[in-house]
Amino acid sequence: MPDGLPVLIPVLLLVLAAEFVNGWTDSPNAIATVVATRVLSPLAAVGMAASLNFLGVLITGTAVAATIGQDIVRPETISLSVVAAAMLTVVIWSTVAWYFGIPTSESHELIAGLTGAGLASAGPSVLLWEGWQKVLLGLVFSTVIGFVLSVTVMTALYWILRRVRLNTVRNSFSKLQILSAALMAFSHGSNDGQKFMGVFALSLMLGGVASEFHVPVWVMLLCGSIMATGTAFGGWRIIRTMGVKLTRLEPVSGFAAEASAAGAILAASSFGIPLSTTHTITSSIMGVGATRRLSAVRWSVAGNIVATWLITFPVCGVLGFVFTWLFKQLGWT
Repeated sequence: MPDGLPVLIPVLLLVLAAEFVNGWTDSPNAIATVVATRVLSPLAAVGMAASLNFLGVLITGTAVAATIGQDIVRPETISLSVVAAAMLTVVIWSTVAWYFGIPTSESHELIAGLTGAGLASAGPSVLLWEGWQKVLLGLVFSTVIGFVLSVTVMTALYWILRRVRLNTVRNSFSKLQILSAALMAFSHGSNDGQKFMGVFALSLMLGGVASEFHVPVWVMLLCGSIMATGTAFGGWRIIRTMGVKLTRLEPVSGFAAEASAAGAILAASSFGIPLSTTHTITSSIMGVGATRRLSAVRWSVAGNIVATWLITFPVCGVLGFVFTWLFKQLGWT
């Protein structure tokens, strides 16, 4: 039995707590549009999202998990206290944002928390440029590509359906939106679910249970189950912000937003690029709203969301740094 097991177990529990919070506060982004358009009831949407999140974690590989676990900070220079600090950061900041009904990015919380904690533990040399290149690419995928793709898809649909009766469009896309929402939930699992798998596997290595970084099947099953459980609790405040307050959605625009966001997320996951599903679906919703007319988007709500995005990195970086410093003062390095 590894000597560090008494320390490892609480850290693993913190990782699972962060995974639960991710399912609870981030997964609602995947189903906000399908609830807002009343294609599915909230209960049915949450059940679908939980199931598809779980499948997304299990069958899309571990490329994103490897990026988070190996390429953001140097594993050989950090300890379990760094992981614990980062997980506390995710849980605290996500809960605060949820309280105010503002969708935030667990991806950026996790990366910033790891970065701040790593800097407090080992200094600037702890950072790895390879992983940060993927983080920067993720910002492009989640904002620019999400927005542009949704505008393109929505514009094409307007042109294709310009002579089709409105009731026919609504009835057809009410069915199609179930598929796009399912794809969105699956893509969320493929990216966000993998991130905490990577942290869990990193913790096993740092705790001496594993000799190298590896994501075993039982870790996939455990993290997928915890994420699905968190999703099942729902995040109704965030669903209301994303699906109702940001812009008015019809089934066709909900379909365009979800399909565009899911496409961007799955493409990023295949390259091991960690990105924010929150940013991606929000940008896509803004895109379909702006396609109708710029005033269709409630830019004050969008501004609050963007402001939260901008402060997430520095706030979570500071929190990770402070928690690691506190752990040092307590003698846990």
